[in-house]
Amino acid sequence: MDKNNESKRTIQVLDCTLRDGAYIVEGQFGEQAIRGIIGKLQDAGVELIECGWLKNAPYKEGSVYYHVPSDMERYLVQKSPEHVYLAMIDWDRYDLSYLPEYDGKSIDAIRIVFPRGKHREGIDVGRQIREKGYRVYLQAANTLGYSTEELEDLAAAVNAFRPEGLSVVDTFGAMYTEDLERIVSLLDKRLDPDIRLGFHSHNNQQMSFSLTMDFIKMLRVSGRSMVVDASLCGMGRGAGNATTELVASYLNRKCGCHYDLDAVMDAIDVYMEYFKEHYEWGYSTPYFIAGLYCCHVNNIAYLLKNHRTSAKDMRNIIESLPPADRLKYDYDLLEQKYLKNQSFYVDNTTAVEELRRVLVGRDVVLIAPGRMALDEQTKIMRYIEEHEAVVIGVNAILPGYKYDYMFFSNLARYEYAQNAHMDRFKKMKKIVLSNIKNTAEDGELLIGFNSVIKRGWTYYDNSAICALRLMDLVGLEKVAIAGFDGFKTKYNESYADPFLPSMNPEEGWDRLNEETAEIFRDFRSNAAKCRQIEFITPSIFDR
Repeated sequence: MDKNNESKRTIQVLDCTLRDGAYIVEGQFGEQAIRGIIGKLQDAGVELIECGWLKNAPYKEGSVYYHVPSDMERYLVQKSPEHVYLAMIDWDRYDLSYLPEYDGKSIDAIRIVFPRGKHREGIDVGRQIREKGYRVYLQAANTLGYSTEELEDLAAAVNAFRPEGLSVVDTFGAMYTEDLERIVSLLDKRLDPDIRLGFHSHNNQQMSFSLTMDFIKMLRVSGRSMVVDASLCGMGRGAGNATTELVASYLNRKCGCHYDLDAVMDAIDVYMEYFKEHYEWGYSTPYFIAGLYCCHVNNIAYLLKNHRTSAKDMRNIIESLPPADRLKYDYDLLEQKYLKNQSFYVDNTTAVEELRRVLVGRDVVLIAPGRMALDEQTKIMRYIEEHEAVVIGVNAILPGYKYDYMFFSNLARYEYAQNAHMDRFKKMKKIVLSNIKNTAEDGELLIGFNSVIKRGWTYYDNSAICALRLMDLVGLEKVAIAGFDGFKTKYNESYADPFLPSMNPEEGWDRLNEETAEIFRDFRSNAAKCRQIEFITPSIFDR
């Protein structure tokens, strides 16, 4: 048998850019990109092209969330029998009464994803779809969670149904090679030989491409036909997937395939650069934590969006969830765990009294981390000298200032200061919130986190406002502040120290500025005493 024909028969690539990438862009790729990506994948020789999702909602132009297959016709301008065009459905989230009989004008196949324990229900949905004339592929989410007995039962049920293929899914990006070997070897032995076995990976542990190569090697030895999932630039929810460009190159070099890499590169150059510039996906430490604990990525996204949680705190919070709850995304439970992690109880009495004794009756200047703290340093130093003020740094040690205290509200900023300014840090008196530590060291005053925050906003823990709340708690009526500038669109334009650990919000700097302004207005209106705030340097919040 000709080796090239053998490769064509046994190995197929399924590109899921438009389907898995839909999580990143909320389905809105735009008509030009959808049509162009499909066309370039055809040119590249990719056998299976997943065009998006079938959903119950009415179709919106430029989206890959289709209502019915005919919504896709406008994008399949050069539909070819050499390729299989697919859409995915969640096993229980698409009303099959919307699905018409297959007419050959749009998608050829539907891929059904189902969770562990629901494979029989997923197969029943597939049976109804096949009766309407579509080919059916199955996708077993969280295959790593299946026991040997569950895998055997899955294989038996799949054999009875006989779909085009069944895909193993590393939902949480938690697999290692031995995990994949266990699952693939069992399914390879149990599945009927004419059912393709597939693999859909996630890159939480930087293993996606490596595991994909392992999968290909395993099935080349056994001779079973396979489907390999990949996406352009690895585009996909959270840590993303194996990349189409790497997989196609590997198959060309090692397996005798002939994918057109120029067409793949064209797809990236023409259509993917925009999404790479405006959206984020791929390996990151937070999504490594998701893989480490087999945790649903929505939990990670919640902690990033709502609390800008540090990697260390995130790991502790996810670890505190029971294993079964990590698979879900119970935001109420997650919030409870977050608050428990942050809110170590400490008795403020002694620390507050010491600050009251030192600060009341004195002028106090807070030096926040904004760029103006350096750009206007001469002006700030003159103010401090003229008022013989007590100087409190906020979350950042800057050159040229002699601080009486440093105020820390964030663990990453505390540890950065400790390492970047070792000698100065050791000698400084420090005010530390209990979300950082619950035991004070020499020269530290420990303040309860809950004492200086007010919940109700996403970014309620702004360091400058936390410091102002502490001044109010101490009993000051007036405070001067510098470096409370407001956030710029570029990180190094916002901070006096460009290497300060980033707190960049997913929703953007404008949103952060709007909410910080709202929190600041609320503080000024409701402070017990500290309502006179003098801005030494310009600030967008000075209104």
